[in-house]
Amino acid sequence: MTTPEREHLKFSLAVHRVVAEGGGGSVVSPYSIASALGLAAQAARGPAAEELLRLLTGGDPDIAKQADLLRAAATLDEGGRQENPVLAVANTLWAWDELPVHDGFLADLGGWPGASSKSAPFVADPEAARRAINADIAETTRDLIPELLPPGSVDANTVASLVNALYLKAAWQHPFRDANTRDEQFHSPGGPRRVKMMRQSERLGHARTDGWQVVELPGAGGVTATVLLPDDDLANQEPDLDADRLADLLAAPKQTQVDLHLPKIGLDVPSDLTGALRRLGVRTLFQAGEADLGNLTPDPRAYVSAVQHQSVLKLDEQGLEGAAATAVMIRTLSMVRPSDPVEVRVDRPFLLLVRHARTGVVYFFARVVEP
Repeated sequence: MTTPEREHLKFSLAVHRVVAEGGGGSVVSPYSIASALGLAAQAARGPAAEELLRLLTGGDPDIAKQADLLRAAATLDEGGRQENPVLAVANTLWAWDELPVHDGFLADLGGWPGASSKSAPFVADPEAARRAINADIAETTRDLIPELLPPGSVDANTVASLVNALYLKAAWQHPFRDANTRDEQFHSPGGPRRVKMMRQSERLGHARTDGWQVVELPGAGGVTATVLLPDDDLANQEPDLDADRLADLLAAPKQTQVDLHLPKIGLDVPSDLTGALRRLGVRTLFQAGEADLGNLTPDPRAYVSAVQHQSVLKLDEQGLEGAAATAVMIRTLSMVRPSDPVEVRVDRPFLLLVRHARTGVVYFFARVVEP
């Protein structure tokens, strides 16, 4: 039987796959994308809504279950011995002040974490609207994403935007010692390169199964970073990784003494998701004259022109920091300690998931090929 948690994992893998086509480094925030698309699913009716629901929930019409799951993952535990983690989530409807908006949609919006509605002068001053949205995202993401919407992305036909912004910062339960970081070789597709490699020997979640090594790095607040290191080249093994196998890998680790070598990571990747979503079956939403956003506004001309996304993810000796933002742009037609530790040397391309341990919600899904 399918569950919201399993559908979220399937969605996370599907989005990662289509965005990361080509084999290069990538990072997306399934949490952020699912939030913005969930709002769009509540705004839409007919085929546009059905296509979104197939992607997000496997076809379950009750998008509120996904909202509940994401809301649960918007709360972290106290930091314990570590500094308290920081998680900020904002789900915002930005609307032209002359666009009629149904009260029912505003009520549904309230079911999402960090919900609010704001007005912007989309038609009269598109550039001012773009600056206002970007400034709001920059505030939520602690300036890690200062300009999600590039110049020209808002014009006089834009009338609304559904925006999610996310910021996460959590210390490791077992920090790496700065003194142990060394320049070591990483075998990237373009050839060997020297990278800053962190090292620690700790009891960590570890498994070696089905051609993969899995290492869990616990963070404060119930945040977990999971490294998936293939035995073979990542390009050879990743295509066989489906949602069931991924779920099995994530459930496999057991506490083991691990001698871990892990590169410091800094990823910052903007993505226009419009084409990716079309390939995932979301098409009607982008078709002027066919998209039905009647749950949001009675204006029959409204449709989605673009979905913009950006994720930033950093891992260092002290912990992890990440930010993401997704904007759905709406316009109208005219408007037990072993004697020897297990060594895991992460010195070749790998996958990295940052998750909420209790719910399994994926904050970030990355492919690291050149740290």
